[in-house]
Amino acid sequence: MAISTIFSKSKANEMNTIVLVHGAWMDASAWDLVTPVLQKAGYEVIVVNLPGHGKDNTPAQTLTMQSYVDAVKNAIGSKTNIVLVGHSMGGMVISATAEQMPNQIKKVLYVGAFLPANGQSLLQLAQDAESLLGPSIVPSADQLNLDVKHDNITSIFFADATEDIKKSMLTNFKVEPAIPFTNALVLTEANFGAAQKVMIYTTNDKANSFTNQKLMAKNSSNVINTYEIASSHSPFFSMPNDLADIIIKEAK
Repeated sequence: MAISTIFSKSKANEMNTIVLVHGAWMDASAWDLVTPVLQKAGYEVIVVNLPGHGKDNTPAQTLTMQSYVDAVKNAIGSKTNIVLVGHSMGGMVISATAEQMPNQIKKVLYVGAFLPANGQSLLQLAQDAESLLGPSIVPSADQLNLDVKHDNITSIFFADATEDIKKSMLTNFKVEPAIPFTNALVLTEANFGAAQKVMIYTTNDKANSFTNQKLMAKNSSNVINTYEIASSHSPFFSMPNDLADIIIKEAK
């Protein structure tokens, strides 16, 4: 597990800590344009690279959703006043994290992310008639990894990114471990239900549709604020400052 921690030079200990969790088929580098903006605002930022992603080659057969949650919990340690931010699949991870360490989490932010209810898996939540992702997923022969038809990757995930980012993402694209998609979460009203939640809708999203995002928010408890960003599934590439401004507003 690779964890990058960036400390502000100004009063970081007096402020909430922001923890960033990437989504499927990506890694911690997804936040590279957002992190410096949060740092400049004076926040301590922890960027978590989930096992099996990026340069981490943990075998897919050993990974579960709890493996991802444990990575986030280990990154947080004993810190409190945590603002958890999750993108896409990262919404599942931060939800379970908020459930398992409720006294340390101040707020949970969902960026084009999946917001589950008790007993739901990512596979269930991803049944989205408006999404282009489902028909483009290609399981490996052993069913342990999920690829995406490469001609469709850009249009699904980051159609509005710069050409340099598109090229980099395609060059470094890595298959996604499949088992965590099937793991149902255990979420209670006492813990996760009580967590303050913020939805940052990605309105031009072709992976997790705007309609699906709104439906999940409607079915959840304690969603205290919602925002809309007119971006694809990956606003940290196309609109990093707008996304960072929302995170900063909610982290105060």
